[in-house]
Amino acid sequence: MNTAKTSEEARWLGMVAATAGVAGAVGVVGAAAGAGFVTLLKRQAAHARDVIGKPLGEEAIDADKVYKKTYGGTPVELLVLGDSIAAGLGAETKGGTLGARLAKGIAKALLRPVRLRTAAVVGAETSMVPAQVESLPDDYRPDVAVVIVGGNDVTHRVPQKDSARVLGEVIDALRERGAEVVVGTCPDVGAVRPLPQPLRSLGRRIARQLAEGQRETALARGAYVVSLSDVVGPFFITNPDEMFAIDHFHPSAMGYKRTAKAMLPSILAALGHVERVPFGHHLPEPAESAHPDADAGRVGSS
Repeated sequence: MNTAKTSEEARWLGMVAATAGVAGAVGVVGAAAGAGFVTLLKRQAAHARDVIGKPLGEEAIDADKVYKKTYGGTPVELLVLGDSIAAGLGAETKGGTLGARLAKGIAKALLRPVRLRTAAVVGAETSMVPAQVESLPDDYRPDVAVVIVGGNDVTHRVPQKDSARVLGEVIDALRERGAEVVVGTCPDVGAVRPLPQPLRSLGRRIARQLAEGQRETALARGAYVVSLSDVVGPFFITNPDEMFAIDHFHPSAMGYKRTAKAMLPSILAALGHVERVPFGHHLPEPAESAHPDADAGRVGSS
């Protein structure tokens, strides 16, 4: 296995080892024991980095195209932004990426073709997503935009309040384009098997705190929210060999299939196709979710 380290993985692991929960640990077991705890975490992170490596490279497959053209009619415009999960790193084919899975699911539900545009970038943190929005053509008007980001904010020790603020700005910018927005919150990093205990538990705690902040911000801005740790996290814990790619860090094709299926109810709700969503999905208040062109933009209402 190639043991070179991606910046995304190495920074995340290093950050958790250096900072995650250390203050709490020191407060509980005392300064001397706390120092030993930090040393343990650093050793565990170094070992995990070597195990993970970067067999997937740092470029995701380009899966952008119109899916299910045979349905006919004007395609639904689907935009996907965020980090490596949003980009589909780990999928072996175009059809196996998250964006492609979502496009096909939407098309099947609405009996409409779906045009996928992926602006997500491997390694992106929340502060980089505004640039993804700005890279879009001025006249581009997505029907629904899916945003998945957060893992690299944990990696780079970005304060939660900063991540939340930028996420809110991204949602506002997308809604100004007439899009409904669906946010997939930070996944459960505690499911990553190369992370031993206690490193795994500390990483899980930080990721959950960030996910909660993302949920609150997104709902306040009128976005739909999918708590990925709730709706798909258990599959990664119970079936890691099936759900993770060969680096045991990013989702596999099956992992993306499960994630797309888990996110689809909120996306269909955003498009006006369904009214109820299952556990782990969070709907904004009707007054908050309606952008100025909501009636025209909701493709499921026609």
